[in-house]
Amino acid sequence: MADWEIWAIIAVLSLSTALTRCGFWLVGHRVTIPPRVQGMLRYAPACALAAIIGPDLLVDGGGKVQLALGNPKLLAGIASIGFYLWRKNMLQTIVFGMLAFTLLRITHVFAAIP
Repeated sequence: MADWEIWAIIAVLSLSTALTRCGFWLVGHRVTIPPRVQGMLRYAPACALAAIIGPDLLVDGGGKVQLALGNPKLLAGIASIGFYLWRKNMLQTIVFGMLAFTLLRITHVFAAIP
């Protein structure tokens, strides 16, 4: 691939990224989103987060679903959900979940040592 081709690809990708990211900023005042769609968009961040975290909690490194109690990620996720329902504080839930996961991993590692 020639140097000019690489620079052309970089320029086209940069332009497409800029246009897709600032498209609503450029024409947003001319477009009205229906209230029903706006209501549905409120749930988009939660759905995206669930789509990212869910497989990580349930699937191991080999691609198999792990629903056993020996899965420290799943146990820490369940504990975090319970903590959030109790405290209703996202930052505390993140810290609690990471601490729970770390403790479960440490105990799992030391339990495996004979």
